Amino acid sequence: MKIIYRIAKLELSTLFFSPVAWIVLLIFLFQSGWEFFHTMERYQNAQQMGMEIKGITQAAFGGFAGLFTKMQDNLYLYIPLLTMGLVSREIGSGSIKLVLSSPISISEIIIGKFAAMMVYCFLLLSILGLFVITGYFTIDSFDIGYALSGLLGLYLLICAYSAIGLFMSCLTSYQVVAAISTLVTLAALSYVGKLWQDMDFVRDITYFLSISGRAEQFITGLIGSKDVIYFLIIIVLFVLLSIMKIYSERASRPLSVRITQYFAIVACALLIGYISSRPQLAFYADLTVGKQQTLTPNSQKIIRDLKDPVTITTYVNLLDDNYFLGIPAGRNNDLSRFEQYIRFKPDIEMNYVYYYAHAENPALYAQNPGLSDRQIAKKLAETMNLDFNMLLTPEAIAKKIDLSPEGFRMVREINYNGKKTFLRMYADLMRYPSEKEISAALKRLIVLPPKVAFISGNYERSINKKGDRDYQVATNEGSFRYSLKNQGFDMVVVDLNTQQIPKDIAVLVIADPKVNFTGIQAQKIQEYIDRGGNLLINGEPGSQSILNPLVARLGVKLIDGQLIQKSRDNAPDFLMANLSADWKNPSLSYKKLMSLNRQTSMPGAVALGFTSTGGFSAQNILITDPQVAWNSLLKPDVTKGELQFDAAKGDDKKEFPVLLSLTRKISGKQQRIIVAGDADFMSNAELMRGNIKTANFSLVTELFNWFSYGEFPIDTTRPESLDNHINLDKKQVFNMKIIYLGVLPALISIMVAIILLKRRRN
Repeated sequence: MKIIYRIAKLELSTLFFSPVAWIVLLIFLFQSGWEFFHTMERYQNAQQMGMEIKGITQAAFGGFAGLFTKMQDNLYLYIPLLTMGLVSREIGSGSIKLVLSSPISISEIIIGKFAAMMVYCFLLLSILGLFVITGYFTIDSFDIGYALSGLLGLYLLICAYSAIGLFMSCLTSYQVVAAISTLVTLAALSYVGKLWQDMDFVRDITYFLSISGRAEQFITGLIGSKDVIYFLIIIVLFVLLSIMKIYSERASRPLSVRITQYFAIVACALLIGYISSRPQLAFYADLTVGKQQTLTPNSQKIIRDLKDPVTITTYVNLLDDNYFLGIPAGRNNDLSRFEQYIRFKPDIEMNYVYYYAHAENPALYAQNPGLSDRQIAKKLAETMNLDFNMLLTPEAIAKKIDLSPEGFRMVREINYNGKKTFLRMYADLMRYPSEKEISAALKRLIVLPPKVAFISGNYERSINKKGDRDYQVATNEGSFRYSLKNQGFDMVVVDLNTQQIPKDIAVLVIADPKVNFTGIQAQKIQEYIDRGGNLLINGEPGSQSILNPLVARLGVKLIDGQLIQKSRDNAPDFLMANLSADWKNPSLSYKKLMSLNRQTSMPGAVALGFTSTGGFSAQNILITDPQVAWNSLLKPDVTKGELQFDAAKGDDKKEFPVLLSLTRKISGKQQRIIVAGDADFMSNAELMRGNIKTANFSLVTELFNWFSYGEFPIDTTRPESLDNHINLDKKQVFNMKIIYLGVLPALISIMVAIILLKRRRN
């Protein structure tokens, strides 16, 4: 160890007696300082403008434009300048012969030189650590674990780069050639992960070899054993190769022996890396506050309850517009979407089935007029370098599974102990399911999914139509991630003319019937209520006479007339309802939304009244604003200018409930009923509204979460970030920028000049 220490010390002194090491330090300081303060200035300006900013630690150091992310992309530029002369300098000067003839072992020489580089790399990372310390003292509730994880990842990355540079320096006497070779090798290791990704087993090897993105998880605050082991393997491998290369200069051995030794070392490294990357052997440490890179507790509980293996089969239709997400070349990226789950359940098995069938992809068919599905699929296979023979025909896939209800979109079937459910891709920018949807699909396999029954037969809103007034988006739209279908619920339609109300449903929905219920229909509904069934009743202006006989037994009344709200932009019957302070049941996620003062749009609503005669306890959920809204007995006439409240015409101005919850204890459980004075709040038109930011989506989700007693949708809400404020004003940020980018580099430059002048004089 003493010899290694002396060699490392000598190498460091040589390194710092040249201007290259100091120039690299100065450039690194200036570049990292520029990136850090650029972000700090941006967020300080946003803060000064009163904008809400959250998670400043991640924004300043991670994310798309944080300090660690930016510097990670540039680290490869610095290392070749530092490592190019480690050994090639001695080979070029001939002093390598003296080294080889000395009693010092080659292992000690190489390890000593690499130790010197480790120290220098630590100095480089200390500069980033300086900005971490700055963030710690200037950002409220700074997430120190997040920052330390990023520093560790970057340090391992730069040490791996150094080991590669050391080996390249052993191969040539020309320092420039060593530097270029290092850059080429780093580029190859970055690119190799894209090679042969369409070939089974080979894709795993090339993906493992890739150094690109290896520090990404560290930068997000998550330390994974497979990434740590990867860096250690790269470091040990190239240090050993360097020792063997120099040793071959001392001891002459046959070429076949040397090749065998090199091959054996590389093969061992690959084997260790492949084994250590298996999910069963992987370990993780989430250093972030609130465990932001780990499944939420609810999802972890679902995983724990899955005692047996889970199989996820992805069906990829080459004619679907999502096909590229599941082709063999993108499989490793696709698998990474489930890494958080595989982390807790390594026995999840991922399978892929490829086929072609007619899909809803107008652009594809417009680009290939006159071609059959088979011809288009064959054409696509050729352009994607896919084996057309691996694609199942429409007839073959139909024998395997019926995907017509899914529109032949890319979909996953999850199988657990014989139970199956679908996990879909969605028609939005993200496309992939999030934790909320994945956990909901998994939970459906271990509990009985809540069933929502929608009454039909009286011209109620439909869950299978895309019209403005209907409910397909909220309930049954497979391509919409927030639909009840994708959040864990099952939907059924019950025709009261011919069917009984099922006993196994979670809630019965009566959505805006247009004709009176017959005696038999009303009796079926009343029997359902009497046995304690949950119920959602959505009314509309004009439906009072239809629904009041039903809700009267609950102690509720739909008040005559309709609600009017003054607005500069909207129609007079367009109501924006507020969340009532009386409602004690909303979840944390819904409360967060309400803190943003989001309202619920209700175009055409009636006020509700309640008396306790029905034996229920009531809570207001949504209420009107008496400052701008009132109940009118007359239909508003928009041709007469701005509407005004007129008590003489029967107008009534007060705080009216428009969404009311009722509860009572019956048969050992809490019966839950909601009456709404509007049926449009969960319609396709309102959920797809783009001109006003509303809370309708979250409200619908919240109501059915209440009906399912919190079972679905899965609550994946995380704790609010606390690092939301920078304790610096604009002038202080500017002064710190001057110190870090001006004063400190100037002081270092003066010190370097003094050191180099003294050395020259000596």
